[in-house]
Amino acid sequence: MTERIPCKTEGCRATILPTTVAKTGGYCMPCHQEQERQKRQAYIEQHRKTVNLYEDMTDPVEILKIMHAPRQYDPLIQYVPYPLGKEQMYVSLTAEEAGRMLKYALELLAAGDNSEADEILLSLVCYRNDNITGALPELMEQGMYHSGILFKDAPPDIRDRLMQQVEWDEDNRNHLLLILSWIGDPVVVSRFQEWRLHPPEWAGQLFVGPEIYAMEGGWELTPDGERRDLIHGLSYAIRVTDEQRDSSAEASAARFLKTSASICPWCEGKLTILMDVDTSHPSVAYLGLSLERLQMETCERCGCFGTIYMELDRQGVPVWSQFNRKPEYLPSFDSEDISGVDVPRLTLSDEPHSPFYAATWSLSQQDSQIGGHPSWVQDADYPVCPCCAKRMRFIGQVDWADFDKFGEGIFYMFVCPEDKVTAALYQQS
Repeated sequence: MTERIPCKTEGCRATILPTTVAKTGGYCMPCHQEQERQKRQAYIEQHRKTVNLYEDMTDPVEILKIMHAPRQYDPLIQYVPYPLGKEQMYVSLTAEEAGRMLKYALELLAAGDNSEADEILLSLVCYRNDNITGALPELMEQGMYHSGILFKDAPPDIRDRLMQQVEWDEDNRNHLLLILSWIGDPVVVSRFQEWRLHPPEWAGQLFVGPEIYAMEGGWELTPDGERRDLIHGLSYAIRVTDEQRDSSAEASAARFLKTSASICPWCEGKLTILMDVDTSHPSVAYLGLSLERLQMETCERCGCFGTIYMELDRQGVPVWSQFNRKPEYLPSFDSEDISGVDVPRLTLSDEPHSPFYAATWSLSQQDSQIGGHPSWVQDADYPVCPCCAKRMRFIGQVDWADFDKFGEGIFYMFVCPEDKVTAALYQQS
């Protein structure tokens, strides 16, 4: 039997064959690999260069081009990030500068750089609510139907081509129906009603009826065949408060992510107040609630496994709803882990942003907001009011990742103003 030799690393109990000794100088393979890793890391740190691609640049369009350009990873290069995010840059563009970005996106499409072009077009549409109809023919030519929101302002000729195409294009039918939901004009609404009354043959290949796709565009088809909006276009961002500008007025207008005194009957942990907002604030005033404040509560633990309803009493205080049904599966929670979330002080932005600002979850923006279009991580899911059986209106969302380095997932908030019922559901990737 070949004698095994102890590894030379102090404290290592491994023994190795003579052949391994010859290769590694007397170290076991894990220790040898760790030594090599440390050598590589030391070499990288000694030779790494810091590169600022934005040095002396002032043109926001050229800066955005660099931000969008893909970079090949090189451990020897450390890039200096630009002080502003893409979304901030897009919001600050002038109309002329935004036009140049649209032109650049078209050039990228012509060159076959579809991924980069798609991100630029989404940024223009979501962050700025710009009209990009000039790019739609090229998107159709390239078969780029996966970002349905890009077609929301499609003119009648494009809309009609899409409605014809959905009848025969089996490969793209799902995306085409989503596009039509974003267009959502009277002609599309009429066609959805026609499909509901007289389902086409291809409807059997779908998981839901064609008219259900309307929810992706923020509306639903009523029993009478009318469009009923489920979102509100006036949208305010929820952001960390700059303490220097914080005031009692701002604090009273809206409060977020506070621990409630109420207890979840399922896990016995304290509920979380997702939102507590003055109903006179423009973000919710359109609801016409006969309450001073609108409060949204949920269980941040059990709420990850199903929709949680709360009923507002006469004073607007949320009460655990009799309609809640315990999910079939709930994990065992640590009985000591019943404290609420710990986040910075939050407030609403002074001015509304684009109603589509957070509509595309995969972009780089923070998603927390009141109003606007939801950032659906999965499929659109507007809860049905347990009292009137109508779909509830979306009023806001909180993205845990916006305020917690280790946070994940979005809580979506809904209300039925007539029955004073709220709902919260959760999605994550």
